[in-house]
Amino acid sequence: MIVENMIKRFQVLFLALKTLKESGHEHVYNAVEKPLLLAQSAAVLEILHGLIGLVRSPVSSTLPQIGSRLYLTWGILWSFPELKFKMMMVIRRFGPTFLLPRWSSVGPLQSTFLVLYLTGISSEVGLIYFALPYIKASEKYCIRTPNKWNFSFDYSYAAILALGIYVPGSPHMYSYMLGQRKKALSKSKNL
Repeated sequence: MIVENMIKRFQVLFLALKTLKESGHEHVYNAVEKPLLLAQSAAVLEILHGLIGLVRSPVSSTLPQIGSRLYLTWGILWSFPELKFKMMMVIRRFGPTFLLPRWSSVGPLQSTFLVLYLTGISSEVGLIYFALPYIKASEKYCIRTPNKWNFSFDYSYAAILALGIYVPGSPHMYSYMLGQRKKALSKSKNL
């Protein structure tokens, strides 16, 4: 599973860097879209592996991580292709962070997440926030009454709810990651 994840990440990173060099930031998302959709969708297997005990990852921490990635990948970026420009601005501004060196010792590797996890959460919240006007204007995935089920659903309210989940969810996930970092650092000291 680790090798599979590394291959997927390397493929997306390779395509992103190649396209960035050859065509510029405007074309990066189009180059990585299909492998990204596949990789993010395949992440559902991580939840299944946790449920059946194949890995020791708790489902309570894996489910929100995978759920948010699937929501952003399919519910925002795939559903609203006009947001690709916003995504390109993120790549242009934060692209160099993907090139951070990977240290061999556990300490620096486990410590890079302190900044990158917060950057990731902030970019997720920002992307949903920037998507709200597009979601509202398109009325995609909305069900309006009257209909035979007498049921109404507004996708923009669901997006606002997703934003609201980040308020209690982000500190919970961040503290969980801090605990995992502490465990990894204590194991490296004992070696």
